[in-house]
Amino acid sequence: MSIEKFSVEKVLSVHRWTPTLFSFTMTRPAHFKFTAGQFARIGLKVGEELVVRAYSVVSSPFDETLEFFSIVVPDGAFTSNLQHLKVGDELYLEKIPYGYLTLARYQQPLPHDLWLLATGTGLAPFLSMLQDFDTWSKYQKINLVYSVRTAAELAYVDRIQEIAETFGEGHNGFKFIPIITRDPSAPLHDRLPILIENGELEKSAGIELNPATSHVMLCGNPQMVDDTKEALKRRGLTMNRRGEGNIAVENYW
Repeated sequence: MSIEKFSVEKVLSVHRWTPTLFSFTMTRPAHFKFTAGQFARIGLKVGEELVVRAYSVVSSPFDETLEFFSIVVPDGAFTSNLQHLKVGDELYLEKIPYGYLTLARYQQPLPHDLWLLATGTGLAPFLSMLQDFDTWSKYQKINLVYSVRTAAELAYVDRIQEIAETFGEGHNGFKFIPIITRDPSAPLHDRLPILIENGELEKSAGIELNPATSHVMLCGNPQMVDDTKEALKRRGLTMNRRGEGNIAVENYW
């Protein structure tokens, strides 16, 4: 891979949510422009080799820095090294962003209710979207659904509240819906496909999934994405192609 495709950036901060989940911020070069929902390709020198992985951007498109959310993959060539990041370390950033998990892809149906369904670090692109005023002006209802295994893995909860208050000021249609799959006492603890099948997700949101109005975005574990897509299709929703349809997913796995 050509090193000329990358700029060298500095780590500005590291936040560890759990032993296997962490966030980091880095410098943002002036040339790096992206749309909320897109991902960046980040490189790390491991010996003489540049190892590169895709990461959705947490930051607003208007932020001066770039933020990313990562999980530690045991024995992973990238994250087993990335987890030891500290302020001042160097990372390589490919100069162009990628991805089509953006709200611009939706033409029909027209914006009304937006469902952002995430597991784990799949939360990242949705945080970026929620830090864009256009998202709040386009949609009457916004449901951010975040599924994790344990309560400790519910990252960014305070930040989500801050984002809603700042970017969604005066917007009364936002709902944050956490799911904790390994806690039977949690209000919602089943997998997303089950919660769609049994109607519990819609009950919690206070609005139905509707092929005529709903935009649904999925990001996270590939199995969750596949199973949830099928559950949504059984409800009459369709994949978004050429601007038409309800369901959009990211394909960087």
